[in-house]
Amino acid sequence: MGGQQQYDGIGEAFEGFKSLPMIRHGEVPSFLGMVGDVSGASVLDLACGTGFYSREFKRRGAKDVFGVDISVEMIAAAREIEKRDPLGVRYEVGDVAELPLLGRRYDIALGVQCLNYAEGIAGIERMCRSIHQNLVPGGEFFVLAQRPDYAFDCTSLPAYGFRCEPTGEETEAGSRVRVTALLDPEPISIVSTIPRREVYEECLRAAGFKDVEWVPLQVSEAGLREFGEDFWADLLEKPPLVMLRCRA
Repeated sequence: MGGQQQYDGIGEAFEGFKSLPMIRHGEVPSFLGMVGDVSGASVLDLACGTGFYSREFKRRGAKDVFGVDISVEMIAAAREIEKRDPLGVRYEVGDVAELPLLGRRYDIALGVQCLNYAEGIAGIERMCRSIHQNLVPGGEFFVLAQRPDYAFDCTSLPAYGFRCEPTGEETEAGSRVRVTALLDPEPISIVSTIPRREVYEECLRAAGFKDVEWVPLQVSEAGLREFGEDFWADLLEKPPLVMLRCRA
C-alpha cells in the first residue's frame, strides 16, 4: 500500500501527530530551525499532508506557499483548515515523482517524510529531479526522514509517542518499516521504506543538487524544561529521525 491509500484513511487526525512529544519538541523545532528565515521567500511544501509546515512558514513570513500531496483526503483536510483560518496557502493533489514544471520556480522546497514513499531508487531520483526543476538556481531543499542507520534501539520511543518496527522486508532502496503514532483513542500505523544514506545522496546529486549536509535532530528548550534532560537522553543518543539540506 502506497503513501496515498495509507494517508487517505487518516485525514485531519494527522494533525494529532504534531502533539506527540518527539514531533512537538524534536521534529518541529529542529526542522523550523534548520530552514530558518523564510521572510519574503516562496516555499514549495511536498508531501504537505494537512499543511502543518505550509501554514507554519506562511505565518513566519513566506510570501507564497504551495502545498502538494498525493492524498486527496490530506489535501481536503488542508483546504478545510485554510477555509477556517485563511492564510493564503494554496494546495493541490499531486504526485511528487510526476510533478510538472510549475508556473514559477520556488526559493525553498520542503520534503518532510516525502522521499521515503517513492517507488524504489528510480522513484526517489524522479522525485529529486522534479523538485530540482521547480527550484530557482541556488534554491534550497530541506528534508526530514527516518534515519537511515536507525537500529530500532531507542527503547524509550513509546514515551515520545511512537513505536517503530522493521517489517522484515528489504527493498533495493532500504528496509521497510512500520511506524505507529500512539494517538488517543486510536493509534495510527504507516509503512514506508528507510532509504540508505548513499541512496539519498546519490539520487539528490544525480538530480543536480549539491552541498548535501546531514543535520541531526535536536530537542527544544521548551521540551527540556517540560520533561527534563534525562527524559530525552535516549532519543538524542539513538534518534529515529534525521534531517538533510542541499542546494539546487
